[in-house]
Amino acid sequence: MRVGRHEVPFSNPDKLYFPQVGLTKGDLVAYYLDVADCALPHLRRRPFHMVRYPHGVEGDFFHQKRVPAHPDYVGEQFVQFPSGHSTVFALIDNAAALAWVINLGCIELHTWHSRVPRIEEPDYLLIDLDPSRDGQWPYVRQIALVVREVMEELRLAAYPKTSGATGLHILAPIKPELPYPDVRRFAKALAQEVERRIGDQEVATTTWRVADRRGVFVDFGQNSRDKTIACAYSVRPVPDARVSAPLLWEEVADVDPAVFTVQTMRDRIAKVGDPTAGMWRRRRSLRPLFPRLGLDAPG
Repeated sequence: MRVGRHEVPFSNPDKLYFPQVGLTKGDLVAYYLDVADCALPHLRRRPFHMVRYPHGVEGDFFHQKRVPAHPDYVGEQFVQFPSGHSTVFALIDNAAALAWVINLGCIELHTWHSRVPRIEEPDYLLIDLDPSRDGQWPYVRQIALVVREVMEELRLAAYPKTSGATGLHILAPIKPELPYPDVRRFAKALAQEVERRIGDQEVATTTWRVADRRGVFVDFGQNSRDKTIACAYSVRPVPDARVSAPLLWEEVADVDPAVFTVQTMRDRIAKVGDPTAGMWRRRRSLRPLFPRLGLDAPG
């Protein structure tokens, strides 16, 4: 298969990947190539964590951090872990590399929060709204608007997207200048401010112990090294081929994540465009904002 200037190996295009909705591996590759211009700004220069579903969503899957033998249009990045182990991640910087990893069975696009060469310093802060039980989606939408309020008071640009599963992500692009522990510390204080403003543990909580949670978890813990999320426009391995969809803020109060799928996203982009367009030009320094949340400034 030719993608741009490159020949990309492509096998078993007719293999059924989403039996419930009749989508094949070929359909998945076609989707990603069609949305590549929107997805690649979120992927470029980030270590890419492979989760491979060689037999589709109803088959077994496995994690693979180390990039296998690959063509020269797929980048690579050596990473050392605190344990002493190391690996070489793939970098997906172009449409051909994107098609290559999808051909390996990577339904999802899992990336770090940081980019080469500053892989120890994330370039966005993430608040992940994660329901503790069924029936809490209305709370998720309510809390998202409070997260936006807090972020805007801090003059952080806030970008919501469905997780593609049960929750909602709000990303704030930041300058890559602070290590992960400082960004996590800031995100924790921001989440606690959201919890305080909601004022109801049945609605929003930052309680870390799962058994003690009742409301939606305002999760700040994803702001950690080697954590990954399914990035914007990533398909999720669920039966209806749901997509992690960027949202306009005016959509959040009534949004239903089930409407964003491989089958519907092309029409959505044609209708509303890319809500994350220009996002990475709006990075803001967190350094001067720590005192605003009652925190000591980073050293």
